[in-house]
Amino acid sequence: MRPSGRALDEMRTVTLETGVSKYAEGSCLAKFGETHVLCTASIDESVPPFLRKTGKGWVTAEYGMLPRSTESRIDRRRASGSGRTQEIQRLIGRSLRAITKLDGFGERQIRIDCDVLQADGGTRTASITGAYIALYMAFEHMRTLGAIKEIPLKGAVAAISCGLYKGEAVLDLDYAEDSNAQADANFVLTGSNAVVEIQGTAEGDPFSRDQFNAMLDLAEKGVAELIVAQKQALGL
Repeated sequence: MRPSGRALDEMRTVTLETGVSKYAEGSCLAKFGETHVLCTASIDESVPPFLRKTGKGWVTAEYGMLPRSTESRIDRRRASGSGRTQEIQRLIGRSLRAITKLDGFGERQIRIDCDVLQADGGTRTASITGAYIALYMAFEHMRTLGAIKEIPLKGAVAAISCGLYKGEAVLDLDYAEDSNAQADANFVLTGSNAVVEIQGTAEGDPFSRDQFNAMLDLAEKGVAELIVAQKQALGL
């Protein structure tokens, strides 16, 4: 049995609350159980040097964990420069760019900030899921102002974790499971089940193709539920 008592294919309670930041053009507070991440999107009227005079925009992301987002305090400066932080924010940026029409909103940059308020496993997957909503809202803001005619997105994207816990494939790991899993993986998928990125690691013995397929099946189920929740949050 899972520590939380959930079924193998059962996610934690997920809430996606929009409009939580007064000033950001797009914002979402993503809660996956006890993991809470504030995602904001800011519009920058400039692009990185390599995109100047190309007519293309850019989407980039920053990620960070607040000092008391975990049981013991995290040093703010040390956390911001860690390899884990750099890897996660690059993952968020890649995930969003994969479904964005970069030639559809001029030479502008959308800056996504994902700040972990409370961590209980799955902070990167909650970040990606909430960041998509913030990005969509920023584009909607631009459309309302007449800066663009349509939302420059090719579809939706969301992410979920899966793992092997006591030999069974499980969906949406919390910290109690993640810290004791035989394998864990993060799946970033689009609304049509296309793969954006998969990060999977065996924590002990290697896992089999059948076990991987079992985790992928769970991930597809979980992402489908998240896409529905994203649409509801956006009123689509």
